[in-house]
Formats: sequence, C-alpha cells, structure tokens
Amino acid sequence: MPQSAHRLVPDPVFVISSVRSGSTLLRVLLNSHPEIRAPHEMHLRTLSVDLTKPYTSKAMAQLDLDQRELEHLLWDRVMHRELVRSGKRIIVDKTPGNAGFWERLDEGWPQARYIFLLRHPGSMVSSLINNRPDRDLDATVREVRMYVKAVEAARNGLDGLTVRYEDLTERPEAVTRELCTYLGVPWTPRMLDYRKGDHGPFVPFIGDWSDNIKSGKIQKARPLPEAEEVPEALRDLARTWGYAC
Repeated sequence: MPQSAHRLVPDPVFVISSVRSGSTLLRVLLNSHPEIRAPHEMHLRTLSVDLTKPYTSKAMAQLDLDQRELEHLLWDRVMHRELVRSGKRIIVDKTPGNAGFWERLDEGWPQARYIFLLRHPGSMVSSLINNRPDRDLDATVREVRMYVKAVEAARNGLDGLTVRYEDLTERPEAVTRELCTYLGVPWTPRMLDYRKGDHGPFVPFIGDWSDNIKSGKIQKARPLPEAEEVPEALRDLARTWGYAC
C-alpha cells in the first residue's frame, strides 16, 4: 500500500503562485465558502522532523518510515487538524513558497488539486516596491523571476486550474464560479463579500496585510504596465503567460 494511502487529507488544494500575486484575496474568497477552509499561509515546507539518534532512523525504518514520509505525516496532520477545527471539508494552502516545492507536494499527495494564480510579472514587482519602497529593484526583479519560473514549471508538471489575478478582480463572480466547479462545490454569493467571514489576522509573513485586503472589498487591479515599463528580465516570462510587452 502506498504511503499516501494513509493520508488524513488525501486531496488538499494547493495554490501555486508568486508573492504579491493576489493569493490572499483568492484565499479569503475561497475561505468565505461554507465548505472550504483557506487559512493563512501555513508554510508546511518549513516544518521538519529531526531524527535525533542513530537508532531513531533504525526504528522508523522498521515501520517503513523515513524522514520525508514522517514530514508528510506531520504536514498532513496539521492540515487535518485545521479542517476539523473549521468544520469544513476542503482545505486550501496558499503559501507562495509552494511554487518551488511542488514536486514534494505531488510526491506526498498524488491526489492533490492545484490552482495556479498568475499575475503580470511587472505588476508584482511594482506591488513589492510599493509595499516596501526601500527594496532594491534589481533584487526584486530577480525574486519575481524566480517565482514566475517556479510557477511555470509547476504548470507544466501538474494538472490544475489556472486563474489570473486581473480576471479575478475584474470578473469575481465568473472566476469564483469556475473555481467552485473545479473544486466540486456549489457557488455561493457569500464568496464575493468576504467582510462577513473570519479570516484571521492580516499580518506580515503569513499573507497580505495591506489596506486593500483589510478593506473587505474586492479592489480592481491596477492597470497593466506599459511594455517599456516591464523590466527586460521579465518580458519573456510575461509573454509566456500571455501578457503583451
């Protein structure tokens, strides 16, 4: 029997996205659904298991468990606990770090479902700089390029649903309906008014904490950058995602 058969949560949903791509907005819209729990970023990949003695590894080997599978069991237990606490049946993790970690997620949860959230790479750079004006532009461009390449690799390696941030903000009902169809739940207008839900605190390092997200309203995306405004290092990736530049 494969190890994945022992999962308490056999088919979690993972959002694969960059930083500053609108994943917190996507999270609160999904979390407003009565059957979907989308908590803050869980950073599961940073939870590790330490086999502190040589005989620990021997003992676990006799149980057909290595460190990787022990970590899968830990992450699975965290997700299951959150589902039980919420009383819902589908859990979504939107941690941006999942983009560079998708192969491990696929290994641990072969039945997982994936939502690929895209945003114009130039807009992500602008959002990061606006959020922290002291940021170095070149370093920020490199960071966004790293994330975009990781998301694109995941899109090429996994099945899932692709959503654009610009579409989500412009046509929220249509896009949330598409998401509900993919996740196998009925659509509800409650998803469009996330002010009424308890989504936890909006604080740094576990999601967006900007005034926009705290407003409780879906804000329209900023206009897309002009071609000459897109950093040269991001233009090929922007075109790969269908953005003109």
